[in-house]
Amino acid sequence: MKRIDSINVIPFIDIMLVLLAIVLTTATFIVEGRLDIRLPESESQNPSTPEDRVELAVDKDGKIFLDAAPISLPELQNHLARLATETPILLRVDADARFAGFVSVVDLLKAQGLDKLTILTRKPGT
Repeated sequence: MKRIDSINVIPFIDIMLVLLAIVLTTATFIVEGRLDIRLPESESQNPSTPEDRVELAVDKDGKIFLDAAPISLPELQNHLARLATETPILLRVDADARFAGFVSVVDLLKAQGLDKLTILTRKPGT
């Protein structure tokens, strides 16, 4: 009987990479589906970076969410005051939301000097 001195781990690595791709793809769909926010349309979009960022959302009723948890304006102001000015901010605002909700969040960001803001939109027809 022939002795096996090593184990081929390349098929195992291939399987793990496929599983990782599936998990990452599924995770992005789960994050996008947590809040009922219909993004406005825009012809030009820049992909967001998954670095250490803060995610803000304003729904159609004007409620503000910080990382999918509801938050009031004073609480948001306190949270933003603790952030470094180079912290990236990702903002999603429902297309049916009143403009005042968007303006109040942007005013808070500007007051804290947080200018690395990305506003999420969607391409027409999606």
